[in-house]
Amino acid sequence: MSKAPLIDFRSFLAIAVFGIIVFFAVGCSSSSEAETKPSEIRLDYAYYSPTSLVLKKFGWAEEAFAEEDIDVSWTLSQGSNKAIEFLNSDSVDFGSTAGAAALIAESNGVPLENVYVYSQPEWTALVTKEGSGIETIEDLKGKKVAATLGTDPYIFLVRALDSVGMTVNDIELVNLQHADGGNALVNGDVDAWAGLDPHMAKHELESNTQLFFRDINLNTYGFLNVREEFAEAHPEYVEQVIELYEKARQWILDNPEEAAELLAEEADISVDVAKVQLVERTDFSNPVPGQQHIDAISAAGEILKQADAINKDADIEALTNELINPEYAETVIEQ
Repeated sequence: MSKAPLIDFRSFLAIAVFGIIVFFAVGCSSSSEAETKPSEIRLDYAYYSPTSLVLKKFGWAEEAFAEEDIDVSWTLSQGSNKAIEFLNSDSVDFGSTAGAAALIAESNGVPLENVYVYSQPEWTALVTKEGSGIETIEDLKGKKVAATLGTDPYIFLVRALDSVGMTVNDIELVNLQHADGGNALVNGDVDAWAGLDPHMAKHELESNTQLFFRDINLNTYGFLNVREEFAEAHPEYVEQVIELYEKARQWILDNPEEAAELLAEEADISVDVAKVQLVERTDFSNPVPGQQHIDAISAAGEILKQADAINKDADIEALTNELINPEYAETVIEQ
């Protein structure tokens, strides 16, 4: 019996080796695709972020990700401090905060990035009761003032005090969550409150509280933040979430009356209160993180260093650049 030519055996061996390589390449590719697809996307929602309420109400995220068999879960953030806690503890993938609050978190090593601006609100002011005798920032000296540590109202309070040469050491600070702070003011347990909408608008209309100090330039923007680990593993899904937020933002712009009704329903407030928050005090026009946001956060950061809310040796410019990442929004949003 004749032997098979040697060249045929070598050809067979080459084909076999090539087949094995292709098999493993395909397997690795499939494995890689599986690894880059999350099983669940965890979003927060907040009454100070009407865009998140719209997205949650209409189920657009669930609809979009159902096609890929990805679950969606929602967690209520009662303030920026809570959203940051959830991000830091890996309880949510996306969290809604004020810009300055996100900067404090960045300075404390919380692994997050700002990838979208859901609003420019005038959502905080200094509030007191009618007849309290408090009319200026200086009148707060020695008074009980409620604020939620680590949030924009607290940061607003610090910056307001700094503008007249005072610090939090000149007042009696009472750390309460936003809603509790408003109730404490109405009940007479504190003299003033660093308020937050919609609670602030509600008490203004229904309890005749007074906004005795306002400055929209001391309010920082509404930031949508993502956990760095999630963004590194699933960049395409960060873009998809931004697309959904854009859909919700556009719906608010197109349907302001319906948006106010939705906010009123979700936050258990009157439609009139919701209109104050949405129509009078919130700008939804500039969602891509940019230089104006960098400037606002940097200015807040310098004051926060003086107030010991951020380490005095911190490089604010470097922290801000690490925090704000416009690339995802720039890819998604036409400018």
